[in-house]
Amino acid sequence: MKLKKINEKLQLGLVENGLTEANEVQKETFSTLKSGADCVIFAPKGSGKTTAIVMNVIQRLAGSNEESPRALIMVEDKAKVLEMEVLFEKYGKHTSLEVYGVHEKGDMDYDKNYVSTGIDVLIGTPTKLSDMFSTAGYNVNRLKMFVIDDADVLLRARHETKIMRISDSIAKTQRIIFSDLYTERVAILADKMLIEPYEFDFEEGEEEDDDFEEEEGDEENANN
Repeated sequence: MKLKKINEKLQLGLVENGLTEANEVQKETFSTLKSGADCVIFAPKGSGKTTAIVMNVIQRLAGSNEESPRALIMVEDKAKVLEMEVLFEKYGKHTSLEVYGVHEKGDMDYDKNYVSTGIDVLIGTPTKLSDMFSTAGYNVNRLKMFVIDDADVLLRARHETKIMRISDSIAKTQRIIFSDLYTERVAILADKMLIEPYEFDFEEGEEEDDDFEEEEGDEENANN
């Protein structure tokens, strides 16, 4: 994959899984995400956001391991947790990163104990992560990345309080918001969480305009 200064182990994992060319979202955001800057990224479903998250977490964390999590990723549900775990296993197979996912269906005591043994990346749902962080004294001072995936979906489910509670507990980290759609709720969350963020918008907004024009055309034809 032709990306500037991409980690060799990440590159190998991507190529082995057939990812030889970055798509628009992955290519346009890679350098900025790699820099450690806060970002908000709007892109439709199927645009490669999840792969972009996994790629950039591996890029930033590969090459070292620590006892405390260095990346925290919040996702919608158990299915998304499992999907992302699989991608980390595939694309990060040549690294030694320890990735662990948690969700409401898991055993709380087991999850807390496992995380305490030392992992690099923690993926979880808002409710499970909120419960874990409120009952266990995890060291969040080593976090390099706090990523919110599908922010518009999480906010529709009224998870803003859980998101902000965790964000406020982290003194300094790179905060990244991914969203399918630009909504007022996402904009407000970004304003609360992010510091001078870079904004990327890959939304397919022209489709609504085309539909509107077609409706106007139909009305004119009907009137004629």
